[in-house]
Amino acid sequence: MHHPRSASWCALAVLAGLCVTLASAQEPTAPPVQHEEITGSVVSVSISTLVVRTSNKQYYVYVFENYTQKPKSIPIGSIVHVTSIPSHEPGVRVAEQIIVVEKTAPEAEKGEGGQAPGATPDLVPREVRALESDLKRQTRRFGAGFRMGTSLDSELFLVGVQARIGPVLHRDFWFRPNLEIGFGEVTSMVAVNLEFIYRLPISARENKWATYFGAGPGLNFTNQDFKKEDATTSIHWGNFEYKTGFNILMGMQHRKGPFVEVKTSIYSKPAPVLRLTAGYTF
Repeated sequence: MHHPRSASWCALAVLAGLCVTLASAQEPTAPPVQHEEITGSVVSVSISTLVVRTSNKQYYVYVFENYTQKPKSIPIGSIVHVTSIPSHEPGVRVAEQIIVVEKTAPEAEKGEGGQAPGATPDLVPREVRALESDLKRQTRRFGAGFRMGTSLDSELFLVGVQARIGPVLHRDFWFRPNLEIGFGEVTSMVAVNLEFIYRLPISARENKWATYFGAGPGLNFTNQDFKKEDATTSIHWGNFEYKTGFNILMGMQHRKGPFVEVKTSIYSKPAPVLRLTAGYTF
């Protein structure tokens, strides 16, 4: 008989291979890189995106990569010169270099109240705002969501909530605490998981799916009751067992919010060794 912990490590290995395969599949063979240079006013800027409006009222959406050369501050309404290359996402380009030409828009470019037209939200096409919002979701400083799934050894149905806070030290490193409640025929569980996740740089930032790896302590409160009349009805705190475990996880998240994840726990028995989860982050 195979040890359940061995099965959990095998499952993680399989998922890792699947994530790498799916990420690679998102990156078809690209044609020769085509550099493009434009000058325009800044409509909006975030930790990962930039929207620029040119003098002929064209809007450009850019994402930043690790190699992007840009100033620390890019004021909204300022005039910038952007050099970029195509991305794998239609309508999005990867900024290579951003130079601030003027800190504020010239007088000829200003409208009523002295505000640059490019900075007025209602002038931006809806599809541009929607695309920018999807890209910014990945680096939002705080997010919350729900999760549900199943676990093996012990067999439980899991529901829970989670938060995402960050970035911490690096723009791809996040604190993601979550609470899971499990109900099973024999075992009930409440787990507080203090996990950190890291977005793996195996796919372009503008891709719709991102692969992440994570780890952190799990504070597990479990109760086992072999009386069938008590099964799945409540959590009996009068006879719980506490165990600190360590979680290792890997998953994939869509930039609109859905995610799938597999998690293995060590030093956690009788808490579950392997958990399969899906959920949504707002």
